[in-house]
Formats: sequence, structure tokens, C-alpha cells
Amino acid sequence: MEIAKNKKSVFESLSEINVNDKTEKKGNLTYLSWAWAWCEVKKLYPETYRTVYETANGVNYFTDDKTAWVKVGVTIENIEHIDYLPIMDFRNSSISIDKISSFDVNKAIQRSTTKALALHGLGLYIYAGEDLPENYVAPKKQKQSIDDKRLQSALESIKAGNYSVEKLNNTFELAQDQKDAIKLFLKTNKL
Repeated sequence: MEIAKNKKSVFESLSEINVNDKTEKKGNLTYLSWAWAWCEVKKLYPETYRTVYETANGVNYFTDDKTAWVKVGVTIENIEHIDYLPIMDFRNSSISIDKISSFDVNKAIQRSTTKALALHGLGLYIYAGEDLPENYVAPKKQKQSIDDKRLQSALESIKAGNYSVEKLNNTFELAQDQKDAIKLFLKTNKL
């Protein structure tokens, strides 16, 4: 399958999404909400599907008779990425086979789904220990305007030494007549 020159690949599209506000810290690990991750991928690629692999006996986890793990695949545009994840406790230690509950298995399947989605690009930078996705451009924050009464109050604060022109310029979108008023105020007050 040939990709059009201007069309981004699945990996490029998903790896540019900033997932930071959908993560949580547990100990020294960062977790991405599986439900949010699944929702975001399905919005862009509605044909995406997940496969939870089972043993020949229909059990949804695998074991070496000591511990266990799950195997989850996510397929997007006919490319499947599979993740294997140990069934772990709250300390991220493998749970012995005789202590595993269905809740533990379900939790591992959801976490493994998120990791399989990351192999497609969504939130992969988290697992690499990065803060932001590659090629991410933060939206430029819109400055609010300031009315003349509030501008006068800010100028009085500047005169009293409690505020600065730099902070005023960085915080508010100033009209040209307001910029001129600030220059005149500074010149008049010799600031």
C-alpha cells in the first residue's frame, strides 16, 4: 500500500497528539487513561479494533505456572501491534498465579491496550521518558484585551512598583492607543 506524499502515516498523526493532561502518576510511572486513548484513536481511525488473545482453552491470560501476562493487539489500517504485559499489583510487581483475580487480568488488558496504542504512536513519548510528543506545537495562548479603567489601575501599580510594563505587555493584548498611553505615562512619570 503506497501512502500519498502529503498524507501523514498513522504513526505520524498519533505521535503528534499531546496526551499529558490525560495521564496520571502512580509512584514513578506515568499512566495514560485507556478509555481516553481508545476514544482519540477511534475518532481518527474508526476501523481500529483490539484483539485480546486467549489460550487454546479460552483463558484471556497466559502463564508459566508462576506468574501470568496478557497479550493484546491493536490493528489500525491493517497494521497490528501486539503488547505483552505482566499481570501486576499496585507496586508493579508480578502477581503469583494463585493470587490473580479477574480484576487484575482486566486491568492488565486495559493497560496493555494503551501500550499497543502507543506502539501506533499515541503517547509513545511517555514510555521513552519524554515530556512532549515530537513535532508538538503548543497552541499560542490568546491574550485578553484590557479596558481603559483597568489599564489606569495597572499603570498606578507600575508607578507604585507593584507591577511592571513587561508583565502588562505579556498579559494583555494592547491596542495602539493603549501602547501610546503607556509610553506617555512612563515619560511623564519618568519611569
